[in-house]
Amino acid sequence: MVETLVPIGICVVLPVMIVWLVNRTRQNETNRKTEIMLRAIESGATIDAEFFKAQQEHKGSGTIKERLLKRLTGGCIFTLMGAAFVIIGFVNKNMMTDSHMSMDSFTIPCLFGGCFLAIGVALLIAFFVGRKMLAREMEAEAKELENR
Repeated sequence: MVETLVPIGICVVLPVMIVWLVNRTRQNETNRKTEIMLRAIESGATIDAEFFKAQQEHKGSGTIKERLLKRLTGGCIFTLMGAAFVIIGFVNKNMMTDSHMSMDSFTIPCLFGGCFLAIGVALLIAFFVGRKMLAREMEAEAKELENR
C-alpha cells in the first residue's frame, strides 16, 4: 500500500498543492490591494491607479538586459551541471570492472546530463540570438533610463 501511495503523493498531490498555494497567495495579494483601494475610495482620498499598474508591470518583467542575463546565467548553470553528470556517468562506466555494478550507474547520470545539456544549450542560444535581435531595444531602454 505504501509503495503506491508514496509515488502518487509525490507525483500528483505535491504538484497540485504547490500550484494551489501559489494561486492562493496571488489571490490574497489581489484581495488586499482591492481592499486598500476600496477603503481609499470610501474615505474620499485621491487614488493613483498608475501605482497599482506600475507595481504589476514591474513585478513581472525587468529590463531586456536583465532577462537576457537570466538566460545566460541559467544556460551556464544547466550546461555545467549537464557536463558534470555526463562526466560522472563516464567515470562510473570506466570503474565498472566488477560484475556487481549495474549499467544504471552509467545510464542514469548520462540521461540527466543530456537533459541538462540540452536545456543549457537552448538557453545559451536564446541569449545570443536575443542579444543580437534586441540590440536596438536595449539601447533605447538604456537611453530612457538615463533620461529618468
